[in-house]
Amino acid sequence: MVTDLVSLAIIALIAFVCPIICKLIPNKAVPETVLLLAAGALTGPHLLNIVHVTDATALLSDLGLAFLFLLAGYEISPKNLTGSEGKRGAATWFITFAIAFLVVVAWPSFSVFSVDGMAVAIALTTTALGTLLPILQERGLMDTRIGTEILAYGTWGELLPVLAMTLLLSTRAKWETMLILLAFIAIALAAAVLPKHARRVGSWLFRFVIENANTNAQMLVRTVNLLLVGLTAISALFDLDIVLGAFAAGFIMRYLIPEGNPTLEMKHSAMAYGFFIPLFFVISGAKIDMRAVTANPGLLLMFIALLLFVRALPIFVSLSLGRDSRDMTVPERLTVAFYCTTALPIIVAVTTVAVAAGAMDQSTASVLVAAGGITVFIMPLLASVTARSVNADLGRAFREIRERPRAAAHILAEHHRQERDLHRQLKARRKAEGTGQLASFDLTQRCPGGVCPVAPEADDDGR
Repeated sequence: MVTDLVSLAIIALIAFVCPIICKLIPNKAVPETVLLLAAGALTGPHLLNIVHVTDATALLSDLGLAFLFLLAGYEISPKNLTGSEGKRGAATWFITFAIAFLVVVAWPSFSVFSVDGMAVAIALTTTALGTLLPILQERGLMDTRIGTEILAYGTWGELLPVLAMTLLLSTRAKWETMLILLAFIAIALAAAVLPKHARRVGSWLFRFVIENANTNAQMLVRTVNLLLVGLTAISALFDLDIVLGAFAAGFIMRYLIPEGNPTLEMKHSAMAYGFFIPLFFVISGAKIDMRAVTANPGLLLMFIALLLFVRALPIFVSLSLGRDSRDMTVPERLTVAFYCTTALPIIVAVTTVAVAAGAMDQSTASVLVAAGGITVFIMPLLASVTARSVNADLGRAFREIRERPRAAAHILAEHHRQERDLHRQLKARRKAEGTGQLASFDLTQRCPGGVCPVAPEADDDGR
């Protein structure tokens, strides 16, 4: 008990300090998730040994993972699954899985016909949509064209790996797994249909939940918690991964409240991001053996490179070939591809399954989880670089460098100055219009030709 409380106190301190450190870093270049993972690795049993991974902290960490997938499932709208972007996202995932399968076949360290190789193949196809959502919201990308594409590819990049885990990493016969999965789907459908029916007929229980949504009973929050914990418990009883139950709970929430509920969203975001999700990332970091990571840097770099090859490249090609996306600029397509290559929670889940099955050693799992953590830092960073180049004529800069290679430094400096000027104009336009935060690639839409009317009173920084 004392050990658990001390570990929780240290985790709470880490969760408190990390946002402050993020704020002090210029341009918020390092996501909070990366700091939480690094702090977990530093304080975990493999280094300082002051945060202990016990049954109690592991359970709370699993709840954090469940909340992460609950919120991810809740953000998914039907158009992300069935629209033209969604269809491209689904088709692209199957292509990435085929490529990942061939990569693992050619990789002598793993066998694609065993749990460890299949876990690696699934890990190479994932998008950490739940991890990306706070980053996308903070950067003002959610209601933009690039944000729509990220949600479309990311939705399938998180949903299909969860289903693949269920079907391909099970030690049972495939027909037994299918029957159990169908039984779980039936329970999930019942959990969605019954409240919807109760709402339609206006039952006493439904009215009671709504009337006591903001009292001390907090019935709406307790109802969602019952749905989340109940479905994750059922998935665990069926020997399915808990992320399936959490994802299903998020889907059901969106089905029951298609128009959304700001109060409920605020309360669950407070619970999730205030305690459970930071705890999940710290505990995930504590499981990383940094000595194993430093002893095998080749595997770390190879896995990150393969993520770019298996996940980012097909998405870029898909955007280039799509009928309704081929008009996107190269930087826009690169931005979507880099964001969708962010991976972590599924990597944690599949490596945990592989280690528990005795098919993968903990040192290899540590390297793969560390690689996933690095993508949370490097992929949004690369995406922000390409996003800032959307409104500046990067192609012209490259052509000028090809014609005058000796003046490359001057050309790049001039290009960078042009980017700053365009963003300064955007900030001034935003102030003049009294609008909120805008993404960098909205500039050409709001300022045709890349030129905005600057408010006369705006200073050099556009503030």
